[in-house]
Amino acid sequence: MNKYSMTLSYNNEKEAIEFPVLPAKIEVSESGNHKTYDISKLGEINVLRNVKLAELSFEGIFPASWFPGASVAEQRLFEPKHYVEKIQEWSRSKQPMRLVFTGGAIDIAMYVSVEKFSWSESSGAVGDIKYQISFKEYRFYAATKTEIVKDTKEGAKTTNKSSTESKPRPDTRVQPKTYTLVAGDSLWKVAKKFLGDGAKYKQIQKLNGIKDSELRKLPIGKVIKLP
Repeated sequence: MNKYSMTLSYNNEKEAIEFPVLPAKIEVSESGNHKTYDISKLGEINVLRNVKLAELSFEGIFPASWFPGASVAEQRLFEPKHYVEKIQEWSRSKQPMRLVFTGGAIDIAMYVSVEKFSWSESSGAVGDIKYQISFKEYRFYAATKTEIVKDTKEGAKTTNKSSTESKPRPDTRVQPKTYTLVAGDSLWKVAKKFLGDGAKYKQIQKLNGIKDSELRKLPIGKVIKLP
């Protein structure tokens, strides 16, 4: 049996959320960008162009408590506001995200931007959040140089260089953030708060060069980097 899962990740997949309840339906829209012209003595012709960016949308819930129909294990379920806050945070960063859906008739793996995200407290169960979300495919691009040769009045040749074309995916990692430790903090708590999973504390430990022997006596006021 296929394992169904849907994950939205950010910052070169350093941060991710797995949708705890799979949507009943995923709508994917793809359309052409072709143009037609009327040509004398020939009639209408169709000029083929690159297809438009794909659009994808679905709706679902972020449950307040685990139940057997959830697509994640009980220990991997976060409170509903965690999912909402992560989607909002990543959307405002102006960086693309990666959406991956596996287990279906057609797997989906694409970089996307959030075009619309709305949510409300569900009337079915206290604490559940019902949401609707739509994405648009994101294609990486960058300016490249193209040589254009033209003649001057003196007969010499000059060049102009500029164009834009699709490029391979660049590094989308954001610069590390920092956090100042306060009384009662541990790397587990910091990882839980900022990375969504306390078990990721080792990423923070490695990034800051903190020894295992120092974990129980972290100094208050110490500024640490966050991955």
